[in-house]
Amino acid sequence: MAGPAYGYPADYADDEIDLRELFGVLWAGKWLIIGITAIAAVIAVLFALWQPNIYRAEALLAPAESSGGGLSSMMERYGGLASLAGVSLPGGGETSKTDMGLKIMQSRVFLADFIDRRDLLAPLMAAESWNQSSGELKLDPALFDVESDEWVREVDPPKQAAPSDQEAYRAFQEILTVSEDTKSGFITVAIDHLSPIVAQQWVTWLVEDINATLRTQDVEEAEQSIAYLREQVRATSLAELQSMFFQLIQSQTETVMMANVRPEYAFKTIDPAVVPEQKAKPQRALICVIGTLLGGMLAVLIVLLRHYWRTEDKPATEEGA
Repeated sequence: MAGPAYGYPADYADDEIDLRELFGVLWAGKWLIIGITAIAAVIAVLFALWQPNIYRAEALLAPAESSGGGLSSMMERYGGLASLAGVSLPGGGETSKTDMGLKIMQSRVFLADFIDRRDLLAPLMAAESWNQSSGELKLDPALFDVESDEWVREVDPPKQAAPSDQEAYRAFQEILTVSEDTKSGFITVAIDHLSPIVAQQWVTWLVEDINATLRTQDVEEAEQSIAYLREQVRATSLAELQSMFFQLIQSQTETVMMANVRPEYAFKTIDPAVVPEQKAKPQRALICVIGTLLGGMLAVLIVLLRHYWRTEDKPATEEGA
């Protein structure tokens, strides 16, 4: 039996025939492919146009804390002396103020309190659109009645018409982004919203409130430490211990003083949030391209499956005849 023409292997000839058959099948179904791809492209365009513009406001922050342990280092220095005298000093371990601030900023308790204190629940959970000419944010009347200032949304139990703190926390988590550059230590806080004005305002408030929260916590802890150390001064007659306590009191007094005179207590604003002029998403061109490509791939798959189903049915029909 003679081999294939021109000395090509049989497998190569079969592959060439298969490729020709494949292109023939696709060419025969070209109108179906074009039609499905066009429909997918139209759907992608409509979907992209239907998506509302989302604006992102960002603020660049730097840790405002100074290096050095402060009270923590003094506790390590005098801890042995105090223990020998039978005196227990207030907690010695100290967590980085930056790490603590980042965790608190994204915590459920802080965000729920932030939403309630700044009255952000309605623009967070019921925002429908933003009027670019007037700058006003429109709320969905099916969720919130502006005139009566009441929630009217319909939900299944155990949820209520007014969103709970947990719902508000989850919704705020979806629009909040907090990232830290491990090399430089700079922190970026960003919020996405329908209104660029709201996004900028919320980022500004968030930075102000996290600084105020950390400042209040440190002042309260320092005042408690000062009160405790003063009791220890009165309770001991050892001059060395009294000197140590006075130094600790001085350190805590400096903490209170610095907290009261420094508004940007934990995070210093390097680049404040501004009202964004350009939308952050959706990327409509990308949505259209991906939708068209997916439609084309689906059309090709349909044409190929239809062809192979027909070729499998032919032998069965001929055998039955």
